[in-house]
Amino acid sequence: MEAIFQFVQLTKSERLEELTQKKLDKLENKYDWIIRADVFFKKQDGMEPKGFICNIKISVPGPLVYAESNETSFEAAMAETVSDLDRQLSKRKAQMNTH
Repeated sequence: MEAIFQFVQLTKSERLEELTQKKLDKLENKYDWIIRADVFFKKQDGMEPKGFICNIKISVPGPLVYAESNETSFEAAMAETVSDLDRQLSKRKAQMNTH
């Protein structure tokens, strides 16, 4: 799966990209019909103690699957977002099997 990373007003983090890519690879192994992922990391000031935001859009057959989370670190935000995506993809897979 192709993953496109964007860091909004942040410096690029190779470690964060690698960690996210590992999580996305697990999703791809579980759901082989995933086409691409667009990952956005941004820092929102004034939202203490949270403010680390991760958005992920996944291209799949049909409508896009999207999740966003706001946590106390980028790692926690990414983990929560991937967990939300897993739930959505599981529901999508169940709908695909019934038709």
